[in-house]
Amino acid sequence: MSSVQVQHLTMVYPTRTGGVTALEDITLSAEEGQFVSIVGASGCGKSTLLNIVGGLVTPTSGEVTLDGAPIVGPGADRGMVFQSYTLYPWKTVRQNVEFGLALRGVGRAERREVASALIAQMRLQGFEDAYPKALSGGMKQRVAIARALANDPKVLLMDEPFGALDAQTRVVMQELLLDIWERQRKTVLFVTHDIDEAVFLSDIVYVLSSRPGRLQLRLEIDLARSRTLETMGTPRFAALKREILGIIHAESLREAGLGDGIKRSV
Repeated sequence: MSSVQVQHLTMVYPTRTGGVTALEDITLSAEEGQFVSIVGASGCGKSTLLNIVGGLVTPTSGEVTLDGAPIVGPGADRGMVFQSYTLYPWKTVRQNVEFGLALRGVGRAERREVASALIAQMRLQGFEDAYPKALSGGMKQRVAIARALANDPKVLLMDEPFGALDAQTRVVMQELLLDIWERQRKTVLFVTHDIDEAVFLSDIVYVLSSRPGRLQLRLEIDLARSRTLETMGTPRFAALKREILGIIHAESLREAGLGDGIKRSV
């Protein structure tokens, strides 16, 4: 099983005056094959949480495990995709996708086979030998996702991967990601500011409060799979979005000193 468990996680960044608490007592999970999104107001610690699961940041307290084993650093069992495409500009599409495999010492023929399959899934045929400067933003992000998947990670960690894309490209990328997820059923932990995106993609959505990030809501998304653009026009989609948005709006008002926010048991 590829299950991520976060238990009583707290993250305090040290400062000259003592420290800033980014996350406080967070407990959540992403079970095997689930698509789980994390949303919340800006500055609530979403990216910090993802970086802790990725092994890039060590928490102040609490525990994060993958398949029961504590996460103590980065590993090939977790593939990360960021908002910035983080492609190597001097490498072609194929070379970027093959990069992690080459680091692991995978043979050339096997690397090429894996890369070719992922490039086809990402609908990038014909661009194998192109360099990133020749690609659109959506194409660059498709390469980044293919590169993350090339190592066959247990968990895919995605931090605002479509945040820099225009609205139309973003929708296309969401549908493409769902298609790939339904084929591979990777466990996905996905951070986004976009509530529509979270509801459309996810099985579970976790809502964090304003800083320090505390868990406000765990919401099961009971929309039928497979989902299409028409799913966003259904009354149930609107109701789920409204519930999440209400919490985030109240938290934003509280952060701005315009209200007391809300309390919600999880």
